[in-house]
Amino acid sequence: MVDIMANLGFIGLGTMGGKMVQRLLNAGHTVTGYNRTKARAEWLLDLGMRWGESPRAVAETADVTLSMVSNTQALEAITGGPEGVLAAFQPGQQPGKVFVDLSTVSPAASRALSRQVAERGAQMLDAPVSGSAITLEAGQLSVMVGGDYAVYEAVKPILQDIGPTVNYVGENGLAATMKVAVNLSLPIQILSFSESLLLAEKSGIPREAALQVLLNSVVASPALRYRFPLAIDPPDEPLFDVNMMQKDLMLALDLGRDLEVPMPTSAITNEFLNAARALGLSDQDFAVLYRVLAKMAGPGDAGVD
Repeated sequence: MVDIMANLGFIGLGTMGGKMVQRLLNAGHTVTGYNRTKARAEWLLDLGMRWGESPRAVAETADVTLSMVSNTQALEAITGGPEGVLAAFQPGQQPGKVFVDLSTVSPAASRALSRQVAERGAQMLDAPVSGSAITLEAGQLSVMVGGDYAVYEAVKPILQDIGPTVNYVGENGLAATMKVAVNLSLPIQILSFSESLLLAEKSGIPREAALQVLLNSVVASPALRYRFPLAIDPPDEPLFDVNMMQKDLMLALDLGRDLEVPMPTSAITNEFLNAARALGLSDQDFAVLYRVLAKMAGPGDAGVD
Protein backbone atom coordinates (compact mmCIF):
# COMPACT_ATOMS: atom_id res chain seq x y z
CA MET A 1 0.00 0.00 0.00
CA VAL A 2 1.29 3.46 -0.92
CA ASP A 3 1.56 5.99 1.89
CA ILE A 4 -0.48 9.03 0.82
CA MET A 5 2.37 11.21 2.09
CA ALA A 6 5.00 9.11 0.35
CA ASN A 7 8.13 10.58 -1.14
CA LEU A 8 7.11 11.71 -4.60
CA GLY A 9 9.09 12.22 -7.76
CA PHE A 10 8.03 14.41 -10.66
CA ILE A 11 9.56 14.51 -14.14
CA GLY A 12 8.61 17.26 -16.57
CA LEU A 13 8.27 20.68 -14.97
CA GLY A 14 6.79 22.75 -17.77
CA THR A 15 3.69 24.89 -17.39
CA MET A 16 1.39 22.05 -16.34
CA GLY A 17 3.93 19.87 -14.56
CA GLY A 18 5.32 22.78 -12.57
CA LYS A 19 1.89 23.85 -11.35
CA MET A 20 1.09 20.26 -10.41
CA VAL A 21 4.24 20.09 -8.29
CA GLN A 22 3.27 23.37 -6.66
CA ARG A 23 -0.05 21.85 -5.63
CA LEU A 24 1.67 18.73 -4.29
CA LEU A 25 4.09 20.84 -2.25
CA ASN A 26 1.21 22.93 -0.92
CA ALA A 27 -0.51 19.70 0.14
CA GLY A 28 2.54 18.80 2.25
CA HIS A 29 4.23 16.23 0.01
CA THR A 30 7.97 15.82 -0.32
CA VAL A 31 8.75 16.10 -4.03
CA THR A 32 11.98 15.47 -5.91
CA GLY A 33 11.81 16.87 -9.43
CA TYR A 34 13.66 16.77 -12.71
CA ASN A 35 13.35 18.82 -15.88
CA ARG A 36 15.55 18.82 -18.94
CA THR A 37 16.06 22.57 -18.43
CA LYS A 38 16.78 23.15 -14.76
CA ALA A 39 16.25 26.90 -15.00
CA ARG A 40 12.51 26.33 -15.48
CA ALA A 41 12.41 24.60 -12.11
CA GLU A 42 14.15 27.25 -10.01
CA TRP A 43 10.88 28.66 -8.71
CA LEU A 44 9.89 25.20 -7.49
CA LEU A 45 13.23 24.74 -5.74
CA ASP A 46 12.50 28.01 -3.96
CA LEU A 47 9.20 26.48 -2.79
CA GLY A 48 11.00 23.47 -1.29
CA MET A 49 11.15 20.96 -4.13
CA ARG A 50 14.26 18.78 -4.13
CA TRP A 51 16.30 18.26 -7.30
CA GLY A 52 17.14 14.99 -9.04
CA GLU A 53 19.94 14.94 -11.59
CA SER A 54 18.14 12.53 -13.93
CA PRO A 55 14.82 10.70 -14.31
CA ARG A 56 16.54 7.63 -12.86
CA ALA A 57 17.73 9.58 -9.81
CA VAL A 58 14.19 10.85 -9.21
CA ALA A 59 12.63 7.39 -9.50
CA GLU A 60 15.26 5.85 -7.22
CA THR A 61 14.40 8.39 -4.51
CA ALA A 62 10.63 8.28 -4.83
CA ASP A 63 7.98 5.81 -3.81
CA VAL A 64 5.66 7.23 -6.47
CA THR A 65 7.13 8.89 -9.56
CA LEU A 66 4.90 11.02 -11.77
CA SER A 67 5.64 12.42 -15.21
CA MET A 68 4.11 15.11 -17.38
CA VAL A 69 5.81 15.41 -20.76
CA SER A 70 4.82 16.68 -24.19
CA ASN A 71 4.42 13.53 -26.28
CA THR A 72 5.18 9.83 -26.75
CA GLN A 73 8.76 10.48 -27.84
CA ALA A 74 9.42 12.56 -24.74
CA LEU A 75 8.00 9.79 -22.55
CA GLU A 76 10.30 7.26 -24.19
CA ALA A 77 13.23 9.63 -23.63
CA ILE A 78 12.66 9.93 -19.87
CA THR A 79 11.96 6.24 -19.32
CA GLY A 80 14.57 4.54 -21.53
CA GLY A 81 18.34 4.40 -21.40
CA PRO A 82 20.76 4.15 -18.47
CA GLU A 83 19.45 7.32 -16.83
CA GLY A 84 15.77 6.67 -17.49
CA VAL A 85 13.00 5.78 -15.08
CA LEU A 86 13.05 2.09 -16.01
CA ALA A 87 16.69 1.83 -14.93
CA ALA A 88 15.59 2.74 -11.40
CA PHE A 89 13.29 -0.27 -11.17
CA GLN A 90 15.09 -3.51 -10.36
CA PRO A 91 13.22 -6.78 -9.69
CA GLY A 92 13.30 -7.67 -6.02
CA GLN A 93 14.68 -4.31 -4.93
CA GLN A 94 12.49 -1.68 -3.26
CA PRO A 95 9.20 -3.40 -4.13
CA GLY A 96 6.06 -1.32 -4.31
CA LYS A 97 7.33 1.51 -6.47
CA VAL A 98 4.74 3.13 -8.71
CA PHE A 99 5.14 5.14 -11.91
CA VAL A 100 2.25 7.41 -12.93
CA ASP A 101 2.31 9.04 -16.34
CA LEU A 102 0.05 12.08 -16.63
CA SER A 103 0.98 12.84 -20.25
CA THR A 104 -1.18 12.52 -23.37
CA VAL A 105 0.57 9.83 -25.38
CA SER A 106 -0.09 6.89 -27.68
CA PRO A 107 -2.24 4.29 -25.87
CA ALA A 108 -0.22 1.47 -27.46
CA ALA A 109 3.05 3.00 -26.26
CA SER A 110 1.62 3.49 -22.78
CA ARG A 111 0.54 -0.16 -22.57
CA ALA A 112 3.95 -1.33 -23.78
CA LEU A 113 5.66 0.81 -21.15
CA SER A 114 3.41 -0.57 -18.41
CA ARG A 115 4.55 -4.08 -19.32
CA GLN A 116 8.19 -3.01 -19.09
CA VAL A 117 7.56 -1.47 -15.69
CA ALA A 118 5.82 -4.64 -14.47
CA GLU A 119 8.73 -6.79 -15.67
CA ARG A 120 10.95 -4.79 -13.32
CA GLY A 121 8.76 -5.36 -10.28
CA ALA A 122 7.02 -1.98 -10.24
CA GLN A 123 3.52 -0.81 -11.20
CA MET A 124 2.39 1.80 -13.69
CA LEU A 125 -0.75 3.85 -14.08
CA ASP A 126 -1.60 5.98 -17.10
CA ALA A 127 -3.35 9.04 -15.69
CA PRO A 128 -3.78 11.84 -18.25
CA VAL A 129 -5.63 14.95 -17.21
CA SER A 130 -8.47 16.97 -18.67
CA GLY A 131 -8.12 20.72 -18.34
CA SER A 132 -5.56 23.47 -18.71
CA ALA A 133 -3.34 25.63 -16.54
CA ILE A 134 -6.43 27.71 -15.76
CA THR A 135 -8.48 24.77 -14.47
CA LEU A 136 -5.43 23.38 -12.66
CA GLU A 137 -4.86 26.63 -10.76
CA ALA A 138 -8.58 26.80 -9.96
CA GLY A 139 -8.47 23.29 -8.49
CA GLN A 140 -10.85 21.95 -11.14
CA LEU A 141 -8.61 19.56 -13.08
CA SER A 142 -9.91 16.04 -13.68
CA VAL A 143 -7.80 12.90 -13.94
CA MET A 144 -8.62 9.61 -15.68
CA VAL A 145 -6.70 6.52 -14.63
CA GLY A 146 -5.86 3.17 -16.20
CA GLY A 147 -4.06 0.27 -14.56
CA ASP A 148 -4.38 -2.09 -11.60
CA TYR A 149 -7.36 -1.07 -9.49
CA ALA A 150 -5.65 -1.64 -6.14
CA VAL A 151 -2.75 0.59 -7.21
CA TYR A 152 -5.24 3.19 -8.38
CA GLU A 153 -6.97 3.15 -4.99
CA ALA A 154 -3.63 3.58 -3.21
CA VAL A 155 -2.49 6.48 -5.40
CA LYS A 156 -5.86 8.21 -5.76
CA PRO A 157 -5.39 10.57 -2.75
CA ILE A 158 -2.15 11.84 -4.27
CA LEU A 159 -3.84 12.45 -7.61
CA GLN A 160 -6.67 14.26 -5.84
CA ASP A 161 -4.13 16.76 -4.54
CA ILE A 162 -3.51 17.61 -8.23
CA GLY A 163 -7.14 17.56 -9.36
CA PRO A 164 -10.21 16.73 -7.25
CA THR A 165 -12.01 14.61 -9.86
CA VAL A 166 -10.27 11.26 -10.35
CA ASN A 167 -11.97 8.49 -12.33
CA TYR A 168 -10.86 4.91 -12.94
CA VAL A 169 -11.56 3.74 -16.51
CA GLY A 170 -9.96 0.29 -16.71
CA GLU A 171 -6.72 -1.50 -17.49
CA ASN A 172 -3.43 0.03 -18.59
CA GLY A 173 -3.74 2.14 -21.73
CA LEU A 174 -7.46 2.80 -21.44
CA ALA A 175 -7.00 6.14 -19.69
CA ALA A 176 -4.64 7.21 -22.47
CA THR A 177 -7.36 6.15 -24.92
CA MET A 178 -10.01 8.05 -22.95
CA LYS A 179 -7.91 11.22 -23.02
CA VAL A 180 -7.57 10.99 -26.81
CA ALA A 181 -11.33 10.57 -27.06
CA VAL A 182 -11.89 13.64 -24.87
CA ASN A 183 -9.41 15.89 -26.62
CA LEU A 184 -10.56 15.28 -30.19
CA SER A 185 -13.77 17.14 -29.34
CA LEU A 186 -12.00 20.38 -28.34
CA PRO A 187 -10.80 21.69 -31.73
CA ILE A 188 -13.99 20.45 -33.39
CA GLN A 189 -16.02 22.55 -30.95
CA ILE A 190 -13.83 25.60 -31.60
CA LEU A 191 -14.19 25.20 -35.37
CA SER A 192 -17.97 24.79 -35.37
CA PHE A 193 -18.36 27.66 -32.89
CA SER A 194 -16.23 29.82 -35.20
CA GLU A 195 -18.64 29.05 -38.07
CA SER A 196 -21.57 30.23 -35.94
CA LEU A 197 -19.81 33.42 -34.89
CA LEU A 198 -18.61 34.34 -38.38
CA LEU A 199 -22.04 33.68 -39.88
CA ALA A 200 -23.52 36.13 -37.36
CA GLU A 201 -20.73 38.69 -37.84
CA LYS A 202 -20.91 38.75 -41.62
CA SER A 203 -24.68 39.19 -41.37
CA GLY A 204 -24.05 42.48 -39.55
CA ILE A 205 -24.41 41.42 -35.92
CA PRO A 206 -21.64 42.99 -33.79
CA ARG A 207 -19.08 40.36 -32.80
CA GLU A 208 -19.38 41.09 -29.07
CA ALA A 209 -23.17 40.75 -29.15
CA ALA A 210 -23.01 37.51 -31.13
CA LEU A 211 -20.34 36.14 -28.83
CA GLN A 212 -22.38 36.88 -25.72
CA VAL A 213 -25.45 35.18 -27.19
CA LEU A 214 -23.49 32.10 -28.23
CA LEU A 215 -21.56 31.77 -24.95
CA ASN A 216 -24.82 31.94 -23.01
CA SER A 217 -26.70 29.53 -25.24
CA VAL A 218 -27.17 25.78 -25.04
CA VAL A 219 -24.31 25.20 -27.50
CA ALA A 220 -21.64 26.62 -25.15
CA SER A 221 -19.80 23.85 -23.32
CA PRO A 222 -17.61 24.68 -20.30
CA ALA A 223 -14.55 24.29 -22.53
CA LEU A 224 -15.89 26.81 -25.05
CA ARG A 225 -16.79 29.31 -22.35
CA TYR A 226 -13.26 29.56 -21.03
CA ARG A 227 -11.33 28.93 -24.24
CA PHE A 228 -13.11 30.67 -27.10
CA PRO A 229 -12.45 34.19 -25.70
CA LEU A 230 -8.77 33.36 -26.34
CA ALA A 231 -9.58 33.37 -30.05
CA ILE A 232 -10.58 37.04 -29.77
CA ASP A 233 -7.94 38.10 -27.26
CA PRO A 234 -4.98 35.69 -27.58
CA PRO A 235 -2.94 35.15 -24.40
CA ASP A 236 0.77 35.98 -24.26
CA GLU A 237 1.43 32.30 -23.56
CA PRO A 238 -0.94 29.81 -25.20
CA LEU A 239 -2.72 27.32 -22.97
CA PHE A 240 -2.37 24.66 -25.66
CA ASP A 241 -0.82 25.55 -28.98
CA VAL A 242 -1.66 24.36 -32.48
CA ASN A 243 1.19 21.84 -32.62
CA MET A 244 0.17 20.20 -29.34
CA MET A 245 -3.48 20.07 -30.35
CA GLN A 246 -2.61 18.53 -33.69
CA LYS A 247 -0.48 15.92 -31.93
CA ASP A 248 -3.55 14.86 -29.92
CA LEU A 249 -5.81 14.89 -32.97
CA MET A 250 -3.36 12.71 -34.89
CA LEU A 251 -3.40 10.22 -32.01
CA ALA A 252 -7.19 10.16 -32.33
CA LEU A 253 -7.10 9.67 -36.10
CA ASP A 254 -4.55 6.85 -35.77
CA LEU A 255 -6.72 5.17 -33.14
CA GLY A 256 -9.81 5.60 -35.29
CA ARG A 257 -8.05 3.91 -38.20
CA ASP A 258 -6.94 1.01 -35.99
CA LEU A 259 -10.44 0.54 -34.55
CA GLU A 260 -12.24 1.20 -37.85
CA VAL A 261 -14.17 4.15 -36.39
CA PRO A 262 -15.06 6.79 -39.01
CA MET A 263 -13.83 10.23 -37.89
CA PRO A 264 -14.83 12.73 -40.58
CA THR A 265 -15.08 15.83 -38.38
CA SER A 266 -11.70 15.06 -36.79
CA ALA A 267 -10.12 14.72 -40.24
CA ILE A 268 -11.55 18.03 -41.45
CA THR A 269 -10.49 19.84 -38.28
CA ASN A 270 -7.00 18.43 -38.67
CA GLU A 271 -6.80 20.11 -42.07
CA PHE A 272 -7.66 23.44 -40.48
CA LEU A 273 -4.83 22.90 -37.99
CA ASN A 274 -2.59 22.29 -41.01
CA ALA A 275 -3.82 25.61 -42.40
CA ALA A 276 -2.99 27.35 -39.13
CA ARG A 277 0.54 26.04 -39.34
CA ALA A 278 0.83 27.15 -42.96
CA LEU A 279 -0.21 30.66 -41.88
CA GLY A 280 2.59 30.74 -39.30
CA LEU A 281 0.25 30.31 -36.33
CA SER A 282 1.59 27.04 -34.92
CA ASP A 283 2.76 28.68 -31.69
CA GLN A 284 -0.68 30.22 -31.01
CA ASP A 285 -3.39 28.71 -28.83
CA PHE A 286 -5.46 26.37 -30.99
CA ALA A 287 -8.42 28.73 -30.56
CA VAL A 288 -6.70 30.56 -33.44
CA LEU A 289 -8.79 28.28 -35.68
CA TYR A 290 -11.27 31.16 -35.60
CA ARG A 291 -8.72 33.42 -37.33
CA VAL A 292 -8.00 30.74 -39.92
CA LEU A 293 -11.68 30.44 -40.80
CA ALA A 294 -12.07 34.23 -40.76
CA LYS A 295 -9.29 34.61 -43.33
CA MET A 296 -11.06 32.10 -45.54
CA ALA A 297 -14.32 34.04 -45.13
CA GLY A 298 -12.73 36.94 -46.99
CA PRO A 299 -13.32 40.72 -46.90
CA GLY A 300 -15.95 42.03 -44.55
CA ASP A 301 -15.25 39.77 -41.59
CA ALA A 302 -14.18 41.17 -38.23
CA GLY A 303 -12.06 38.20 -37.24
CA VAL A 304 -8.73 39.20 -38.79
CA ASP A 305 -6.48 42.10 -37.79
